[in-house]
Amino acid sequence: MNQKPVINYPSQFAFLMGLMGVFVVLGSFLLPLVGSLVLKVPFMQVISQLNRPENANLSRLLNTMASFFAFLLPALVLARILSRQPFAHLGFHAHVSSKQLALVLALTFCSIMLSGALGQLNEWIPLPAKWYAKAKAMEDAYKATMMAMANMKSVTDYLLALLVLAAAPAVFEEVLFRGGFQQVFVGWTNHKWAGILITSILFSAIHFSYFGFLPRMALGVVLGLIFYYSKNIWLSILLHFMNNALVVTQLYVTSRQGKPIEKTMDENVPVWWGAIAVILLLMLFRSFRQESERVLTAKEQSIHSSPENILS
Repeated sequence: MNQKPVINYPSQFAFLMGLMGVFVVLGSFLLPLVGSLVLKVPFMQVISQLNRPENANLSRLLNTMASFFAFLLPALVLARILSRQPFAHLGFHAHVSSKQLALVLALTFCSIMLSGALGQLNEWIPLPAKWYAKAKAMEDAYKATMMAMANMKSVTDYLLALLVLAAAPAVFEEVLFRGGFQQVFVGWTNHKWAGILITSILFSAIHFSYFGFLPRMALGVVLGLIFYYSKNIWLSILLHFMNNALVVTQLYVTSRQGKPIEKTMDENVPVWWGAIAVILLLMLFRSFRQESERVLTAKEQSIHSSPENILS
């Protein structure tokens, strides 16, 4: 029987959005201030200076700190209010099987296929000229920031990029969107698909990239299903990390070969690959759901058979 939440779901959503607003404002002031002090430039020039290749490491660090403020802290605060065990509430559990890990690996490659196909489809959607110009300007600004952070001249730079461009976003974003928003929306709508879809749309929209909207939304659905079936945030973090790490690795290899990384960021795959990816994802998720049910059942049995529960 489901227990009534301490705070109703609409209030949880409003509180989470409010916390995000507070921490974003705080981060948007503190982090440029840190950049200004480190670079010894005026406050208003920090952003342009961070896009310079020689400041790539500082840009990575400050962007990681910004994600920490905007994504991780709001979810942690809300989880602490809702539960005495905030990390457990967010889905941080140690129970995982080798089969789940193998399935997540397979799901990663299938989701990349689907995202590539949807990227091609996204480009075919017509937009009014003014909207297209604005979307293109936002996309160019996003790419400029990413290319500055993706400037990797050595193995050390590559490893640091994996940390700040792959691992940190995977943890911070999954905690907020799957551990935070998805649980709120699934509870609020009382429907798995509605909650996952709303969360995935929000997850994609917050990246402010029109041309990547459909691929990120599809990735959000895959991540949402992994978390919903397994109740384990580590597995969605793993897929998110591998997705990011493959992009970082591709950018590193491309830059070491002396090729322009802009083309790497724009690469898509034929749309028909998406149909194959969907079929494979459906088959993989059937196995993943069954394995996750087995793992969760074993976890419950382990809890109920522990000495403290037997003696209580």
